[in-house]
Amino acid sequence: MPTLRILVIHCAYQLRGGEDSVVESEVALLQQHGHDVKLWLKHNSDIDHMPRWQVALDTIWSRRSVQELKARVADWRPDVIHVHNTSLVMSPSVLWAAHELCIPVVQTLHNFRLSCLSATFLRDGRVCEDCLGHTPWEGIRHGCYRGSRVQSAVLASSIMVHRWRQTHPRTVQRFIALTAFARDKLVQAGLPGDRIRIKPNFVPKAPDTAASPRRGALYVGRLSVEKGINVLLEAVQKHQLPVEDLLVLGTGPFEAATRQALGVRYRGHQPLEEVLTCMHRASFLLLPSVCYEGFPRTVVEAFSRGLPVIASRLGSMAELIEHQRTGLLFTPGDSADLARTVKWALDNPDNMAAMGENARQVHQTHFTEDRNHDLLVSIYQEAIAEAKPHAPRNAGPQ
Repeated sequence: MPTLRILVIHCAYQLRGGEDSVVESEVALLQQHGHDVKLWLKHNSDIDHMPRWQVALDTIWSRRSVQELKARVADWRPDVIHVHNTSLVMSPSVLWAAHELCIPVVQTLHNFRLSCLSATFLRDGRVCEDCLGHTPWEGIRHGCYRGSRVQSAVLASSIMVHRWRQTHPRTVQRFIALTAFARDKLVQAGLPGDRIRIKPNFVPKAPDTAASPRRGALYVGRLSVEKGINVLLEAVQKHQLPVEDLLVLGTGPFEAATRQALGVRYRGHQPLEEVLTCMHRASFLLLPSVCYEGFPRTVVEAFSRGLPVIASRLGSMAELIEHQRTGLLFTPGDSADLARTVKWALDNPDNMAAMGENARQVHQTHFTEDRNHDLLVSIYQEAIAEAKPHAPRNAGPQ
């Protein structure tokens, strides 16, 4: 397989999340396989030191990012540019800059930002698709971006400007969706389905370790409404889910409530090494999210450790977890059904162990480093082959 020159572009989030980790992992993976990779990383934390008017302008069209991209490729021209997040301080203007330079573009769409100001299709703790395929007036009205109508209006303006200009269909040769579910939503949002490829996240194969007794449920993640932590706490408080069989790792808005409900079974934020150790000891992972999710990295981390997953029957989770084969699914937001499902899992450890072995096999087949590298390079090659020999020079403001 030929080696490539690849420029990876990403605008890091103010609160570090899974998407930032995925970008770092992919860059490292490509470099390990001998590709010449450069990472252009900007940080949304920079907006704390920028005037509000500048943030608004850069969200819609960042002249500085356009010029910076041109400078970066002047002496080192990549074979392909791989774009991840462009909001806020970078903007989709960089896609037009790449188009003008005749450099093929691949973009991974980790969330639903092109159709939803919150990027999650979630409002007031419930799934909401009011803006899917429409002008996001409802998102502005409800202040779906950070609870602010003003900030929502700015982001909506960026979305509509680039939708009107057909920025993404005209400048991106291949889009990457993380699941088939996400691909279908992107098509509903107006992206060309024939240019969307599915490439999941990955984690390395777990090192071989001696088998140890497994016991209990493990929750790893942000303690927030969209992640369903309130559903889990309600299962404990109203439906007698045994606290002694539950371990929760993470931080977030529900931290105080979680500590009060679980006591010593709440451990707060833990480094990845400790999280993986806990995965080796648990019987199953809990993923009670009430949003669609993109591709939770904790799922593949769990699968790699032979850990089945109990998740909401919703969105990408219902695609990633095969009921009664690699885990169990329950009714989203239903704390009673969650409690019933967890109690059954605790009472049937042999069944859960068998599901865990199935999960491990799924990881080895679909979510390894080598498999991911081959998928990614094949997508790059498709984009390179399809790229136009020349592009219009009037992409937009310079």
